[in-house]
Amino acid sequence: MNRTHTVNAGACESVALAGTTDGLEQLRTLVDAVLDTVSASAIKHDGPITAGGPSAAIAAVRDVMRGDGFLTDAPGPDRVSELFEVYAAWAADLTHPAAVSRMQCAPTPAAAAAELLAAILNQSLHSWESGPFALELERRLISEMAGWVGYGEMASGTLTPGGSISNLVGLLLSRDHILTGAADSDISQSGLVGSAVRPRILCSAAAHFSIARSAGFLGLGRDSVVKVPTDDMGRMIPGEACRLLDGFAADEVPIALVATAGTTDHGSFDPLPELAALAAERRIWLHVDAAYGIGALFSKDLASLLDGLAEADSIAFDLHKFGWTPASSSILLVRDQARLSPLAQQAVYLNPPDDEAEGYTALLGTSMQTTRRSDALKIVASLLSLGRKGMGDWVDACHSKARYAAARIDQDPNLELLAEPVLSTVIFRCLTSEEIEDEGAWNAAIRRRLMAEGRALLARTKVRRQDGETRVHLKLVFLNPATTPEEIDALLDDVVAAAAEVKDAMRTQVRQS
Repeated sequence: MNRTHTVNAGACESVALAGTTDGLEQLRTLVDAVLDTVSASAIKHDGPITAGGPSAAIAAVRDVMRGDGFLTDAPGPDRVSELFEVYAAWAADLTHPAAVSRMQCAPTPAAAAAELLAAILNQSLHSWESGPFALELERRLISEMAGWVGYGEMASGTLTPGGSISNLVGLLLSRDHILTGAADSDISQSGLVGSAVRPRILCSAAAHFSIARSAGFLGLGRDSVVKVPTDDMGRMIPGEACRLLDGFAADEVPIALVATAGTTDHGSFDPLPELAALAAERRIWLHVDAAYGIGALFSKDLASLLDGLAEADSIAFDLHKFGWTPASSSILLVRDQARLSPLAQQAVYLNPPDDEAEGYTALLGTSMQTTRRSDALKIVASLLSLGRKGMGDWVDACHSKARYAAARIDQDPNLELLAEPVLSTVIFRCLTSEEIEDEGAWNAAIRRRLMAEGRALLARTKVRRQDGETRVHLKLVFLNPATTPEEIDALLDDVVAAAAEVKDAMRTQVRQS
């Protein structure tokens, strides 16, 4: 077969498909250009992002797209090169020590290369012939990860487009399992119409927003979510969960108890052993959202935070947070593979029974998706590159960076630390001895100034403090194990300097008004 020819399609006749000989040569040229572009972009600006703020970013896109009619212009390699250059120039540099705003890691070279290979070969997991090695690789990854969390041979799972979808699938499975038992009929077949019960999902007040959103998607309604009070670190209080369960009416059926392992703000872990015991006693599905906290699994110092994880019915976690793989790299595990039955699907043109009987099986029946890319490849590439111990060393390094930053903040009279870091997040706020009408607005403005000037990327949140007040705080998320103490010092010095600059600007604005 001749695989060297290009596609003859008028103006694009010089473009080849990526898997052909000609296409691979074109790709090699483009990849070299991309690497040069990323390298040059990192040199051009000192901070983690280009200065200018939202208006400048909008203008950059408008310019590269030539206004509204960019597809009518003559296509060609120069247009592609320009797009790559501007994209790289405006990308957040996740390797920069001042890029500490999100649970968003820079990937390993192996994972990035795997992403390229996956894109070129474009395998899918919905039928055997669409990606035989890719689907077996995912099966093996699921099996390995299930063993790491403490599950047995009956475990299974699937990869999803992100932690929010992993939570959605986990709650879908819990809904169908619990309500099918309560109604003595297949809920995935008959639906919820006419149901005599009111489903309830319990999660902590600090749980991820995707839990309530999933309840809406699943036809349960956001009002079905019951928020369990937390302690000062955002951890669910098991006694409060028990109290709420005791108060349910006869028609209120708890379909899931959702524990969080690594909350968005504090990085705290709900008490998994106690919640597992409660779920077992009440026969409630226990789902653990470990999207962030799964990093502790690899750590020799933090692994005990996940004690009790193996008792969960389902677990959601991301390796595009603590895992150093490109997004999306999310996994949902289930302790019993039979619980995946609501996802089962037979399609005669994809997985006919006689093919499956001969071993030509795919993963159509384990996912909400049909066509699905091979995300397992980049995860396995990172794991093979670093090893489990290497992953743990990087997690411990990030935890160490957070502890250093917390100690530095605690020593600075201009800053106030909220609490010691559990994983790799640090929450604090800027302080002033002078009167400021709205300290929350001031802290928020500090963050925006640092972003607009390209100096630092910080996150923000609102935290209810011990005095009962809810205040704006700033947040640092350390996912770069190579960050040095000196770089952390420089980052915090920049925050303090920006605080003074914003304060001066506020004073000037008041005088002029």
